Amino acid sequence: MSLAAWTWYGGYAMGRYFTALELVAAVVAVAIFVSSLDDLFVDLWYWSRETYRQFTVKRRFRPLTAAELQAREEQPIAIMVPAWLEYDVIAAMLEDLVRVLDYRQYVVFVGTYRNDARTIEEVERMRRRYRQLRRVEVPHDGPTCKADCLNWVIQAIFKYEREADIEFAGVVLHDSEDVLHPLELKFFNYLLPRKDMIQLPVASLERHWFELVAGTYMDEFAEWHAKDLVVRESLAGAVPSAGVGTCFSRRALLALIDETDNQPFNTESLTEDYDVGARLAKLGMQSIFARFPVTFAARRKTWFGLGPVREFTLTMPLCVREFFPDTLRTAYRQRARWTLGIGLQGWRQTGFSGSLANRYLLLRDRKGTVTAIVGMLAYVLVAQFLLFALADALGIAPPFAASPLADASWFRALLWINAVALMLRTVQRIYFVTRLYGWEHGLLSAPRMVVANYINFLAVARAWRLFLVHVFTGKRLAWDKTMHDFPSADGLLDRRQRLGELLISWQAIDAEQLQSALDEAHAREAPLGRVLMAKGWLDDETLAEAIAFQSDIGRGALDAASLERHRDLLPLDTIVRYRILPQGYNAEGFAVVLTASPLGDAWVAQFEAQLGCGIEQRIVREGEIAFGLRRLRGVTPAKTEERAHVDGEGGLGRAASVPLLGDLLIERGYVRRQAFEAALTEYLPDRHGRIGDFMVARGVVSREAIERVVQEQRRASGPTGVMA
Repeated sequence: MSLAAWTWYGGYAMGRYFTALELVAAVVAVAIFVSSLDDLFVDLWYWSRETYRQFTVKRRFRPLTAAELQAREEQPIAIMVPAWLEYDVIAAMLEDLVRVLDYRQYVVFVGTYRNDARTIEEVERMRRRYRQLRRVEVPHDGPTCKADCLNWVIQAIFKYEREADIEFAGVVLHDSEDVLHPLELKFFNYLLPRKDMIQLPVASLERHWFELVAGTYMDEFAEWHAKDLVVRESLAGAVPSAGVGTCFSRRALLALIDETDNQPFNTESLTEDYDVGARLAKLGMQSIFARFPVTFAARRKTWFGLGPVREFTLTMPLCVREFFPDTLRTAYRQRARWTLGIGLQGWRQTGFSGSLANRYLLLRDRKGTVTAIVGMLAYVLVAQFLLFALADALGIAPPFAASPLADASWFRALLWINAVALMLRTVQRIYFVTRLYGWEHGLLSAPRMVVANYINFLAVARAWRLFLVHVFTGKRLAWDKTMHDFPSADGLLDRRQRLGELLISWQAIDAEQLQSALDEAHAREAPLGRVLMAKGWLDDETLAEAIAFQSDIGRGALDAASLERHRDLLPLDTIVRYRILPQGYNAEGFAVVLTASPLGDAWVAQFEAQLGCGIEQRIVREGEIAFGLRRLRGVTPAKTEERAHVDGEGGLGRAASVPLLGDLLIERGYVRRQAFEAALTEYLPDRHGRIGDFMVARGVVSREAIERVVQEQRRASGPTGVMA
């Protein structure tokens, strides 16, 4: 075949292909135009409403103040946190929750699965620390779905009500990666019980400028929760739950329970939060998208992280913040679950019902199952048209007949309208992002729109695949786990809180108890923790947790067998004098020592010099130190020792809770701590025998005082105890 023939056939094929591209482009342009009309309506409604309120409502009514929130009497509130494979963040989240919340009357319920040992371990560690924390075990293996976990938590909450003889005014839903605001519960308390569902805005914690995937969450939530949810509430009088920062009134939960035979959350939906909001609206419950402005100090690196750090004051709505996924895979899998639950399951289960406004909003929610694919197709078309234009400019494109749309004025007009709509979308996105995160992220939000569209396309494709497999095979849709991050301790957790303030924040003691104990500790020169324990206001497990948290040292547990094997690591007089217990070596070759309170730097250096290696401190209970010292000195009777292996927490029973002689002498005022510790520096167990006899011989304390505290030790140790 001649070159001319090849050119003719090539031009004909390319012409037909180009015509097909234009026809597809016309369909795509129409679809984008219809979607843009929907977005334009929301924009017009929002900005018209804001303008109207600026000249009417905001001038007529005085805004709510923080003082009014503080003045309202506290009502009991429950917080529920469903957890599946959250071992990496749940402890940090609970620590921060207790630290920041400016509220007293609350209880946290964390739902865990019986086959999730690592999460259970972390929650149990926090439960021993915080008295307001309860763990709820789902009595079957996970994962099922988030709704199933929540239903078991709800049952536990109502059971707790019956046992404690209280009624929670509201139940707050949170995830294990949420960062809470101090006034959150105060705000809910102010609105309860007038409102049945209260939804706070959700925002992404700020990311670095180069984290494009995570940045898309910053952009989308900044606009959705500042504009779209406001319009939804205004149009339909109801809002969906965001799954975090949602408070349900007791009346709302009871209504859901009655409607569903004790299953308030829909286990057939992967987006139970969206579903429960729609069902509450059908039940006539009052919901609100609540915005209360708060101000806080912030620090931000300027000029895309290259400039100096700037400190400023930021005003934004009281909201729940969290780190969203920062990798492509985790992001599109999470969004696939949202799409599957809202766009496909919701469509199949509830269809289109309610008022005209509600049906319109349902259609808007579900259009993403189509528009995400249309948007990606538009990118492919644009890329190919650009290639044709480049080939034509270079003169290498074969000649082909003009397409019927080449001179169609309506098509060109449609493309211009879509271009203007895109510009409006971009300008508004920049505006809302800049308000929260600064102009740098505002500018980056424009190119990040392309990244978001690609992620949404992958999510919709995955959602359709899972949904169709479910429909045709019956395969159950399970909880698609998203691994989470939580801000580091240097960003949110201040571990340098004073011990008393820390115990109050944990609700382990109250302010009156603290002041009384501080006065007594000062008068006796006794440790605060020991005074609180002596008064019965604090247990040694909570004290050990508080000391470990405050000093940022890990918890430990006494292993009696390991203590016997490694008792010669340090001289006995050193062990007794400094109240430390050797436990061998860790994987890095460091000597492990147990202590009830952190060792000073000078002591650490001294022990490292003696051992010839570094040491790792671990905090244990006072009772464990007492038991270990008695064992090393050979004064623990066999029966007591035997019982200590089978009773109590951590393998130590009643014998481990008996205070040491020196502690009792100091606490009862028989000797000052300074004098006792000065004499202790000269005490050698092998040479001087029992420590009580040594102190009497040195004139530090009277024989009568020794006999009294020994009798007290015997009473504390039980009928078989013999104390030195």
